[in-house]
Amino acid sequence: QVRLVESGGGSVQAGGSLRLSCAASGYTHCMAWFRQAPEKEREGVAFIGSDGRTRYADSVKGRFTISKDNAKNTLWLQMNSLKPEDTAMYYCATSHWYCGNAHSLYNYWGQGTQVTVSS
Repeated sequence: QVRLVESGGGSVQAGGSLRLSCAASGYTHCMAWFRQAPEKEREGVAFIGSDGRTRYADSVKGRFTISKDNAKNTLWLQMNSLKPEDTAMYYCATSHWYCGNAHSLYNYWGQGTQVTVSS
């Protein structure tokens, strides 16, 4: 069992930055950040594998950076140049074997942290 606790969400104006953190009780194969806006599907935002390789959704490429510290069991998402369309609940997730966009294949989830970007 892996427990995930997110923090760092909040309200910011467009163009601003936020840094999300995810405290994990352990790591598996892949760590990821997903987000879900009201009445929209949950979507993968950023992924980092056990080998450290990263991948991003096209909508955040160049603006968001995912990173992790294995020693501290912490995952981060640095979000810069935020846009109103980034407004969503952001979730940290981990999978034993999968590192893609299908959220149903992730084994563990955090409770989420709200990010609101105003224009």
